[in-house]
Amino acid sequence: MDRRYTIAFLTFLFFIVSIIYISCTKDNKKKTQQNSKAASVEFLPDDIFEGDLTCRECHQKEYDEWKGSHHDLAMQKADPTSVLGDFNEVVFANDDSMKTRFYRKNREFWVNTQGGDGEYHDYKVIYTFGVTPLQQYIIEFPEGRFQCLSTAWDTIEKKWFDLYHGLHVVRSEWLHQSKGAMNWNMMCADCHSTNVRKNFDESTNAYHTRYSIINVSCEACHGPGKTHVEHARKKERDYKVTPDEKLWLAKNISSKEQVDECARCHSRREQLTAGFNFEGSYLDHYSPQLLTEGRYHSDGQILDEVYVYGSFLQSKMYRNDVKCTNCHNPHTLKLKFEGNALCQQCHEPKKYNTSLHTFHKENTEASKCINCHMTGKNYMINDFRRDHSFRIPRPDLSMKYDTPNACNQCHTDKTAEWAWEACKKWYGENDTIYYTDILSLARTGDPSSIPQLIELSGDTNEPSIVRATAIHYLGAYNDRDGINKIVSYLTNADPLIRATSAEALNEFGLPENSLLSLYKLLNDSVRLVRIRAFKALAGIPVSQVPEQYRKFYAQAKQEFLNQLNATADFSAGQANKAIYYERTGDVDKAISAYLQALEIDDHNNQVRNNLANLYYQKGELDKAETTFRKIIEQEPDYGYTYYSLGLLLAEKGFFDEAITSLEKAVKLLPENTRIYYNLGLIYQNQGAQEKAKSTFEKGLKVNAHDERLLYAMVFLYANNLRDIDTAIHYAEKLTEYYPENGDYDQLLENLKRNL
Repeated sequence: MDRRYTIAFLTFLFFIVSIIYISCTKDNKKKTQQNSKAASVEFLPDDIFEGDLTCRECHQKEYDEWKGSHHDLAMQKADPTSVLGDFNEVVFANDDSMKTRFYRKNREFWVNTQGGDGEYHDYKVIYTFGVTPLQQYIIEFPEGRFQCLSTAWDTIEKKWFDLYHGLHVVRSEWLHQSKGAMNWNMMCADCHSTNVRKNFDESTNAYHTRYSIINVSCEACHGPGKTHVEHARKKERDYKVTPDEKLWLAKNISSKEQVDECARCHSRREQLTAGFNFEGSYLDHYSPQLLTEGRYHSDGQILDEVYVYGSFLQSKMYRNDVKCTNCHNPHTLKLKFEGNALCQQCHEPKKYNTSLHTFHKENTEASKCINCHMTGKNYMINDFRRDHSFRIPRPDLSMKYDTPNACNQCHTDKTAEWAWEACKKWYGENDTIYYTDILSLARTGDPSSIPQLIELSGDTNEPSIVRATAIHYLGAYNDRDGINKIVSYLTNADPLIRATSAEALNEFGLPENSLLSLYKLLNDSVRLVRIRAFKALAGIPVSQVPEQYRKFYAQAKQEFLNQLNATADFSAGQANKAIYYERTGDVDKAISAYLQALEIDDHNNQVRNNLANLYYQKGELDKAETTFRKIIEQEPDYGYTYYSLGLLLAEKGFFDEAITSLEKAVKLLPENTRIYYNLGLIYQNQGAQEKAKSTFEKGLKVNAHDERLLYAMVFLYANNLRDIDTAIHYAEKLTEYYPENGDYDQLLENLKRNL
């Protein structure tokens, strides 16, 4: 049971897959309760896009603002006008001593750099990417692949720099400039050009990527303009936009509609469809990244490159109908006002734009609203991006969870304790963003977080992305109350809650009371929900699906398979295929998909972990052990692998090695009580009763309510140490902490009778 829990927990933490992109788009018309199932996913033809010069005929002001913006310059053909870097026979060596020579041939720009084979080759620069604070350069590889160089030009400092500075990147890694992380087709194109069709052919492992317009044009955000232009030219002065013109991102849409439409590119998300046709909602084409570890800090602050959508959804601004264009000019992309004037659009200057509020000298960097409430970090080395959750600085959370806070990002010579004392003196104690404690505990896999996760998941005062994250973690526990609560969310009004709940029910087998709701979700109005519902039901043969739902089952299955195909060039996409094959009982295909995922990214050890567990389930223990040891070779400080390997070695009868592995896991994951439990059991099995007792006691110091450890202590004292009094002591704790479990009452009664 513990091993299965570990497998499920690790699998669950990884496979809500997220895939990166950056920019802005989508649907403008006033949305009624339209059924987005009508939205097709067919590619849009190039000839319905008119181009920005046509738009300029009527929209000169907007065109002038857009011209020269980051959207306009998102991608350009490489020529003497667009290339900003120094290509005058310059050689740059990165941290791993990979050298790149930048040079020119007449009007063309070339590099000599390392290819996928490890050898150096000459490549022509085809495109420039971005404009400030850095510019990247794209070269062409075989099979239709276009790769971004990992050496970029700093347009502020006027110098070449390594995008992976501080990292050791080997040629086999996905991060290498010849591999997936720097592949334009899969990672960049969708949001740097207009009407992109990736066109990946899995059978040949080749791309045939196309776009209608090279940059983020007017029609990237407002949709194809052919019908609009035809009507406007025909009606001239009497022209008014008609519903059939289907223009998007108009002025009159609601704040939440606008945010969702910009989120198409300004979010970290998983792609659901091979193409984007502007129809339906954000969740008809993408699944947003939740607030999980590796992506966000436990308090929801940005950590990895997640862009702004996930953080903005957490903010009071979003809940109070603030939208992107309240702060940003949608065409220049610049802020509408300088300094605190931006925030004073809504916040009373006399109350907030004063040293009585900031406790810093007025008109200084320290007194700027954004430097306390909108901190950020550098991505791609020199690109500073602000966190859009607009949070109150919380040094107290930094003390507990090592999360960042605005105070210490400026006062680097001071401690979080110092900053917290100042905050308490100025503002008193507060406890906003309280979900930090809950999500931090859930990340450790501690079952004591279950009641809190249940409460958080149902708290409608919290943002839906926070509640969905709580449901995500709750699904990693095979807890009856938790599962029942998740089942109840299948009918929730929020599609992200419905979708996450369907996903969360995948791990331990579907409860009987969830089936009807899941069948109904196959016909949901939102594609993400339909896909997640099918994924949950995928292990059920179609012959067992009630007749009235089989049509929707088939349609949702096709949408699910379309999603798998759309992400087949990602390691995580292949891993999702593998999980699907596992659930449908095709273990060999699952293993093949996992191996294909490792072909794409040999260092994706979350995939390798799942592969090892699948080998284990097949009884191929030697292959499982070899695979676990490969993870340890590549990531020697990843504690969960030592835990899994320890359990495997114990099953193979190598108890001394198992103990060594689990002891290592305890050191790396001292808050994970499951490891203490399993290590103690092995000590107990080997006759080392005192070591077993000591191990269980250490685990109970981490969590005094841990049910498994308490039960283990009862068993240890009653059967091995022959100390019934102490066994009764721990049994009483079980009855106190878990009064709903009548078995513990019986256990306590039996112990007292024996005494």
